[in-house]
Amino acid sequence: MSPLRIDQAARLIQQGQVIAYPTEAVWGLGCDPFDQKAVRRILNLKSRSAGKGLILVAARIEQFSFLLDGLASDLLDTLRASWPGPNTWLVPHQQRVPAWIHGDHDTVAIRVTAHPVTAQLCDSYGGPLVSTSANPQGCPPACNPGEVESYFGDQLDGILAGALGGDQSTSIIRDLISGKTIRGSK
Repeated sequence: MSPLRIDQAARLIQQGQVIAYPTEAVWGLGCDPFDQKAVRRILNLKSRSAGKGLILVAARIEQFSFLLDGLASDLLDTLRASWPGPNTWLVPHQQRVPAWIHGDHDTVAIRVTAHPVTAQLCDSYGGPLVSTSANPQGCPPACNPGEVESYFGDQLDGILAGALGGDQSTSIIRDLISGKTIRGSK
């Protein structure tokens, strides 16, 4: 599979396709979070339950304004202070994202990436994308395009050219309202 350029990858996502792309620590699978068919493809590829929910990644906090409207200023300050970077926050979704994104939860996981390729992809696409590790459930996340292809073969619509960001672990996940750490060490 030939590596995609950012504009090609964004166009595929806009057309309802599923791609792999590099993130800070591992390769991810992405699609339009509002395209149910594309999200279902990702869930099927990963053998992942829809009830778990999915992370959304953006280039900057403004791409999440539809979710963050109405949040207290101290909570917005917490988000701003942690981004861009490997910090995923669970924020109340207030029915502003589809159930196939938030799963069985009252919150949705969001992150503003520090990875330049991922940020360019979000900007070229025009908003947040689904971001989930490129691996079937129970397998280690893909750390290079060869591993992505080994896991998924021709079931993906493309692989965005780029390298991982160098982080040693996936993002920390915390609940914005309680401050409780769900995954990670902070």
